[in-house]
Formats: sequence, structure tokens, C-alpha cells
Amino acid sequence: MNNQKVSEMRELIDRLNHASEAYYNGLPEEMTDYEWDALFDRVKRLEEETGFQFPDSPTANVSADTTVGQKEPHEFAALSLAKTKRPEDLVKWAEGKPIWISWKLDGLTLVVTYDNGHLTKIVTRGDGHIGTNITHLRSGIQGIPEQIPYTGHTVIRGEAVISYKDFETFRLESEEDYANPRNLASGSLTLKDVEEVKKRHIHWIPFTLVHMDEPCVSWGERMDWLDAQGFDSVERERINHPELSVIQSVIDAWTKNVTDRVNPYPVDGLVIGYDDTEYASTGSVTGHHATRAGYAFKWQDEAVESLLDHIEWSCAASTITPVAVFEPVEIEGTTVKRASLCNISECERLGIGDKGTVLSVIKANKIIPKVIHVSKTEGALTIPCACPVCGSETGISVSEQSGTKTLKCLNPDCAAKQLKKFTRFVSKGGMDIDGISEQTLDRFINEGWIREYADIYRLSDHHDEIAQLDGFGEKSADNISASIAQARNVPDARVIFALCIPLVGPDVARKLLSAYSFHELFQVARQAETEDYFSVIDGIGPEKSAAFVSWVKNPANWQILEHLLEEVEVVESVTEPGGAKCANLTFVVTGDVHIYKNRNELKAYIESQGGKVTGSVSGNTSFLINNDVTSTSGKNRKAQELGIPILSEEEFVRRFRD
Repeated sequence: MNNQKVSEMRELIDRLNHASEAYYNGLPEEMTDYEWDALFDRVKRLEEETGFQFPDSPTANVSADTTVGQKEPHEFAALSLAKTKRPEDLVKWAEGKPIWISWKLDGLTLVVTYDNGHLTKIVTRGDGHIGTNITHLRSGIQGIPEQIPYTGHTVIRGEAVISYKDFETFRLESEEDYANPRNLASGSLTLKDVEEVKKRHIHWIPFTLVHMDEPCVSWGERMDWLDAQGFDSVERERINHPELSVIQSVIDAWTKNVTDRVNPYPVDGLVIGYDDTEYASTGSVTGHHATRAGYAFKWQDEAVESLLDHIEWSCAASTITPVAVFEPVEIEGTTVKRASLCNISECERLGIGDKGTVLSVIKANKIIPKVIHVSKTEGALTIPCACPVCGSETGISVSEQSGTKTLKCLNPDCAAKQLKKFTRFVSKGGMDIDGISEQTLDRFINEGWIREYADIYRLSDHHDEIAQLDGFGEKSADNISASIAQARNVPDARVIFALCIPLVGPDVARKLLSAYSFHELFQVARQAETEDYFSVIDGIGPEKSAAFVSWVKNPANWQILEHLLEEVEVVESVTEPGGAKCANLTFVVTGDVHIYKNRNELKAYIESQGGKVTGSVSGNTSFLINNDVTSTSGKNRKAQELGIPILSEEEFVRRFRD
């Protein structure tokens, strides 16, 4: 036996197993999928050459999550699939039989069981034979219903995944550092708090029906059955005649859906399986996979070398992320010159240096540019002491859980930390500036173009610079300028909502404007002697009044408002009633209603007819509406004491609507 090769195998297996532990348990990545696959293939070749295999080799074992919790044996073993990057292997394996192609979703496999139509357990894949019971997290995972129509015994295998969009949103909102959506998904399922899990927007997508009591041989029909039960199962395509040209054509089409980002979820390949499930079950078990259970097709990643030009530090929320900017290279049909390095720990792992460092870059999962290797380091990485957005002091934060080092801006008022406010400002409910997404705002903030709301209306001054940014161009710059021009005349209630004043949503804005015009409202608030000044307005109350007055009295906020009003024209709302059946009358509504959908609908009708609705009975009240006319409630007694008529809903309709 070649001792040198055995020694190399041992070293590689230790690295692979350690990386797998991080991969499946939400810890920072220790290597990319590209690196893992290359080392795995090397171990496999060494085993074939030496005829020796270590018991803990990843070629002989299913990589496992080590989620803490109650362990649960699987009723049906969840084995791995054989992998290939060659379509020719799929043709040979298919043997001319009808097959299905579906996504190989990049998340965490969960096995879900139903009995008598009720969910009985959710178990992680674990090592394929024993997993962890996480049934208590069901309400935090989308796509797993509590009940299904079928009352037999049902076992379903699926993938818990997070979309790219939800992943980026969570990173921005939480300021937590995760390498990718799968890393976040696996880490989320180790949590105990269901509410925390909900924030991650995990979707469970069934990819195979493992068992049901009714006989059904066709895999396609079994998946259709899952859809009929209310599940949103994995996208799939049947190939009746699996010839090389056909399989290659289908793979190309599915790959284009990845590169064009048609599929919102991360995938790391395709799954190929027989339609005949009985035939699929007749294969033997070799190593850690069944020979006919299915095949995983992995894309050939194209690695290209380039020279680092500089490290750009991009601030989102409070985290400052290093981005490698290198000499442009062509990768899989597109020009790439930037790749996120995630955090300081990743830079250290790769050995990132200064200008001239030689990098190897791929497009991970056909989408995201990623540095996978440094073959030559020039100089040393310089970590900035000042935030690239606001210029304030920075500091290195070390995660207690994973030890990951990230750079943080220490200024609580940094514009990058206000990203969510800017996003609300441009939203349809706010100033309705079309074509400026959260990601675009983040980019412009880091370019130094946005510090306050008014700066968004000055983006046209940066038209030529926007046109030169990656992913933009002249047309995008023109569209942004046009959207800004169209959003310079904005209804007053939307302007108030866009300002992100605490506790002041659209409804509160409208209530405030029912008593004062826009400009008058802010002047009165600025001069108000008490914070509860506006609490006399129906539906406002002291807390909302205090929030509004406090915001207006803050000199920094007042300056923000003044600067904004230099850029926009506020359109004053006109609230003319649609009729006069309730004109000059004041109503109080109490108790349940059954003619109107709810009390708000009744209130809206009264206001549309020129009436007013208040919350308490007083000498100014014209009518009390209560379906329980004989009730001894406080409002009924007060109305009787003051001689105010009490109307049932039917009586109100007869007098004021019909």
C-alpha cells in the first residue's frame, strides 16, 4: 500500500469532514462547493488507486447535520445520490427508460410524516438513518401544512430553502453574517424560538413522495398527487426518450433558468430519477447511495484566474463587507470583475492581499461570482479604520457562536443603517419612485450619493456616474431620472408615511390631515406645548401624538423635512364627502355589527356621508349605534342620561342609507 497516498487521503478526509460539519450546521464556510467537490474527487481517485477506504471517508458516508435535539430514526433511509458532471453518464444510467429532471435545491433536507391527515413529525436528514426531530418549528417553516386531505400514512422528503431575495433582506435587517442562503437555512433550524425562525422565511419544497399507503408506481403521478394535497412540490420535467441530444437540450434550458435567475431559490445542480419507482427500488446500495435511486447532475464550474486590483469596502446596515475588484474576466458568457469576500475571516482563509494578488474566480451555482482560491498573495490586506459611507470609526466584531470576524461601523446614525427607511421612502406607499430597489439604494448609499431623503431627488446629478456602474447603463440611468421627475408631486398623506415617523402609518397620517393641512400640521406640531397635543383627534391618542410631535421637534428631522420640501411639491388632500345623509351629525359605534363587514366599514360610510364618528359618548353625540339597544353597558347608560337616541344597525340603515 502506498503510505504517501494513504496519508494524503487522511488529510483530505479530515478537511472534508470538518467542512461538512460547518456546511450542515449553519457555521461559516470553510471551503466552497467547488473546492469540496475537487477534494472529494481526489479522495475517490486515491481510494481506487490504493484499494483502501477509511471508515469515515465522505465517499462511504452521508454528510450529516448535527442539530441538537431529540434524535429520530428514519423509517426509510435518506441516502445520497450518485453525482456526475457528464450528461453521457445520465444517458447510460437511464437505460432508455422514462426519467424526470428536477432541481437539486440547495438547502437542508427535512422528512415530513402525516398520519390520519395530521402532521406527526418533521425530522432533519441527519446521517440518512437518524435525524433530529424539529416538529416544534413547524409554524416557522412555510410549506408544511398541519393537515392534508389524505388520511393514510404519508412520508415526504423535501428541502428547506431560503430565496436569494429573502436572504439579502434578512442580512440587511438583522446585520448577521451568513455566507449564502443554505448557510442561513441550516443555521435557522438549530434555533428554539419559532418566531425567530419565521423571520428567515424558510420554504419547504417537497422533492419526492417516499411512501403512501395507496399503490402508485409513477414518480410523476406521485408528485402530482402531492400537489393535489396542497403542497408546492419541486419543479420537474419528464423525458420519455433519454437520448444524449435530448438530455443535453433539457439541461441547457434548465441551466439558462438558473443563469437568468428565473428560479428564486438556490440550486446546486439537477436531480434525475426514473419514473418507474418500482424499478428504481431494485438497485443495490453501493457506499452511501442506492444505484437506481437517482442521479445528481452538477455543473462544471469554470474557474478563471485574474489579478486583484483593489478591495472595495461596502457598508450595509452596520456591516462593512470586503469586495474583491479584479481585472475583468469572461466566465460562462458574462464579464465579471467583482466578487464579495463576505467578511474578514474569509479574506484570511483565502489569503487575500493587495493589488496584484492572483485570484481564481467562479460563478457559484451559475450565478454568484466567488473567489475560490488565491495562488499568489501580493502585499497585505488593509482593513479600513473609517466607514466608507460616513467616515466614522470602525471596529472588528467577533461572533461568539462561530468566531467569524466582521468589520462594523460604530456610528449609530450612519446612512447605511437607515437603508430600511430609505426603502420605505421610495415605496409605492411612500413617494412611489419606481425602479429604485433596496439593493440599488444600498449601492447609491455606498457611492456616497444618498445621506438624506432629499438626496434621492438629486440622483439625476449623478446620471453619468450611474450609467457607468456595473449592471446599470445609460437606459437604467435614464429610467431612474424619469421616475424621480414623476415623483416630485406627491399626496400629503404619502409624504408623511414616507418620512418614517414612529407609529405614524397611512391611517394615522390621514387622521392628522383630517384636522390640519400638511404645512399647518407640521408648524402646529413644532409649536405644540405638550406632546399629547393631537390626541384629541379621533384615533390618534397620546402615544401616537407624542411620537409625531417628538419627531417634528427634533432639529435634525426638521432639517431633513425642509430639505425634502425644496425638492418636492406636496399635493394637499381634499376629503369631500360623497353624500350628505349624515351631514353635521356625530355618531358613536359600539358592539358587534352584522350588516356591515365591520365597524370600520360602517364608520367609512358615515364619513362618506358627511358625518363624524367618535369613540366616546358626550353632549356632542347625535346617535349611539348599538345592536343591543337594551344593553346596560356604560355607553348605553351615558346615552340614556344625555337623552341621546340609541339606534340598532337596522334602524340606522333605514334612516341614513336607504
